[in-house]
Amino acid sequence: MIDPPESALAGALGPPEARTPARLPVPAGLGRLLVLTVVFICAACGLVYELELVALATYLAGDSVTQSSVVLSVMIFAMGVGALLAKRLRCRAVVGFGAVEAGLALVGGCSAMALYACFAWFGQTRAALVGFSLTIGTLIGAEVPLLMTLIQRVRRQDAGCAVADLFAADYVGALVGGLAFPFLLLPALGQLTGALVTGAVNATAGGALVLWLFRRDLTVRTHRRLLIVNVLVLVLLALGVLLATPFERAARRAVYGSSARVAVQTGIQEVVMTGGVDAGTGAGHGRKGSGRPLELYLDGRLRVSADTESRYHEALVHPAMADGPRARVLVLGGGDGLAVREVLRHPAVRSVTVVELDPGVVQLARTDPGLSRLNRHSLGDPRVRVTTADAFDWLRQQAGRGRPPARYDVIVCDLPGPGLTASTKLYSHEFYGLAARLLADGGRLVVDAQSPAARTYWTVDATVRSAGLTTVPYRLPGHWGFVLAARQPPRFGLAPDTPPLTGLTADELQAGRREAARTRMPGLPVSTLMHPRYQD
Repeated sequence: MIDPPESALAGALGPPEARTPARLPVPAGLGRLLVLTVVFICAACGLVYELELVALATYLAGDSVTQSSVVLSVMIFAMGVGALLAKRLRCRAVVGFGAVEAGLALVGGCSAMALYACFAWFGQTRAALVGFSLTIGTLIGAEVPLLMTLIQRVRRQDAGCAVADLFAADYVGALVGGLAFPFLLLPALGQLTGALVTGAVNATAGGALVLWLFRRDLTVRTHRRLLIVNVLVLVLLALGVLLATPFERAARRAVYGSSARVAVQTGIQEVVMTGGVDAGTGAGHGRKGSGRPLELYLDGRLRVSADTESRYHEALVHPAMADGPRARVLVLGGGDGLAVREVLRHPAVRSVTVVELDPGVVQLARTDPGLSRLNRHSLGDPRVRVTTADAFDWLRQQAGRGRPPARYDVIVCDLPGPGLTASTKLYSHEFYGLAARLLADGGRLVVDAQSPAARTYWTVDATVRSAGLTTVPYRLPGHWGFVLAARQPPRFGLAPDTPPLTGLTADELQAGRREAARTRMPGLPVSTLMHPRYQD
């Protein structure tokens, strides 16, 4: 292999100013190691910013596929733009890198707080998400050309080796940042404080490299200015950390109103509850004495309202309990205990198995005074056994244990809607096939399938039927649609011994069945794990 001439290598390294050897306070070998260490730290911080944008956008807007695609595509494009813009800074690589890192630390550290503010007070995040993705991506893209220039000024080496070393440190740093985000920053600090602390680490690393290692390349005036900028950035980020808790309370009031009394991050989702704590009029329905109903929000979406939940849960549970045996019941989801409450109203029930992903919701259903009163302490009934697991994985384990699985007379699917990407697998052909294996002879399966006026509803129906079940779709006003299924055509209605209902009548159910039949959309494709149809 023929080495390239010095002139060619010099041209690849940029203008003469960028090739001037740096005057370091440490030996060149140690200086090079310090530069690579900063590359590692900056890469970790950059990936944390990226993951923070994806996570917060998914939480605020839903549909993680779309949000991830927007953030990643915009950010990668912006990184290319930043790399091109950085070419103009190579002649002043030290100052340029210092300014880039200060800006990146401030913008990236404050991005989560700014996005949450846009959601809370303006009701939308898409424009802010794109703007932050562009800005952060541009600044990250500018890092590599400047760092390449700096590392060559520390100790000249073959350009290919320099690139390999730089990218190795960059990729390892990205790995550490990617693992630290879900396993350390989120559980220990939360989204807002985690981003702010990451910005502080970023500013400290970048500032130390420029203000100490390359300080002899700076004029006194420039050094002072960069020092002031970095100190200001760190002060602003520290103020953000101090104000994160009151800011989050204020933003929560803007979203949920002043009555938000429970707000916890369970590790699975954010759970917020409003109202429903004081005894008084309507206390049995989770109301406060002032008349404020209990409302339960999961990741910002209303999941339970004491004003309407009895009507919903009665429609979900009692048609499935009307025909055939009902001694053994499986509830998939339903960690709030409200579907279980309706199941236990049937004296023939001998055991109820609840499979809920989030143990935090189960804990609140058992201990919160408003929610436990609303579910009538159903999860404390001796007939109820709660398992915290992903419903899909739990079904697979039951079907693959090497011995005949337990059979259930009724399976109630009280799960998030199929339009949420994380829940799509719970509305797939594979999921219903696994559930059907657990049905006893004459057993029934019921699914909350969203609005029957939507294509999503009839896709759920087609997918349930693809598992070898016969379905009876029915609906109630208020965008509630359900699918009742069994191996043989199930009898639809309410049993003669159905306990008294407060929000539902047999005539309404029959009318809902007829209304659903009038809106049927035949011939829809089945949703599978490899080809989800609910985003079509």
